Amino acid sequence: MLGTLKAKKVAVLHDKQDYGRGFAEFAKKFIDASGGKGQVVLFEGITPGAVDYSAVIQKVRQSGAEAVIYGGYHPEASKLVMGMRKKKLDVPFVSDDGVKDDTFIKVAGPFAEGVYASGPRDTSTNPLTVAAVAAHRAAHGGDPGAFYLNAWAGMQALLNAIAKAGGTDQAAVAKALRSEWVETPLGRIRFDARGDAEGVGSRCTGSSRAPTSR
Repeated sequence: MLGTLKAKKVAVLHDKQDYGRGFAEFAKKFIDASGGKGQVVLFEGITPGAVDYSAVIQKVRQSGAEAVIYGGYHPEASKLVMGMRKKKLDVPFVSDDGVKDDTFIKVAGPFAEGVYASGPRDTSTNPLTVAAVAAHRAAHGGDPGAFYLNAWAGMQALLNAIAKAGGTDQAAVAKALRSEWVETPLGRIRFDARGDAEGVGSRCTGSSRAPTSR
């Protein structure tokens, strides 16, 4: 992003929740380790559901930020983008897949134009993804929602961990989630100590059948 958008000074905002703050902390860590290619000039949490974000937008302006990275979901992202554009703060706005929702575009309207949103690696050719999507279409007559594969992969991993743990003991299941790799529509994954998935986007070595608990 730093090179593509030619932005060196970056304001990093988040909604103070695990997902949004985690994304923001990752972005800050990446920029801090860029060897001087970028600088975080503002790291700020906002209050989800607030009516107005003028105060934090003013902080962004005063920081001299040349781009904004936001960790959170589309309701707050749309308000931030609209507020920034109405106040003539026309720096690039970058967010996560929490804004990849049609509602964001409907609410933000023309102000949604040019917003960048990150997302997971493309796993559409993963045989388990193909099978999972086909199963959804057969059962419901349409394409699945944005987080369908994430939910399926999460349940796949949980069922696998329960099977490996030999029961539902919390400590044993948690250990299995962190130590046992499982083939899912998102790739061959397991979870780190923070609960973040490792291996997302990796090549699947399993069959083309829909995921099961086995």
